Amino acid sequence: MNLVDFEQLKYDIKDMIIVECEKEDIEPDDIADDVELFSDESGLELDSLDALQISMGLLNKYGVRLGDSKEFRRNVTTIEKLAEYINLSTST
Repeated sequence: MNLVDFEQLKYDIKDMIIVECEKEDIEPDDIADDVELFSDESGLELDSLDALQISMGLLNKYGVRLGDSKEFRRNVTTIEKLAEYINLSTST
């Protein structure tokens, strides 16, 4: 995947999170690529229900299934890490 496609993937993930978690007051550009999504620093105020919504969004949009909560927490830390995970999962 080239850099332009990877940047688009990150933008699309941000957009998916905003839609799935109903965060209408946030724009994709407001979400930093390297900030922990479930931290106060992200400004997203995500909770466990949002984690489920994100997981379902990943499955529906990318066909990526994150098995258990430990795997989810390992891979859904930042937009950058999530994009890398999706890229690896969909390229095999």
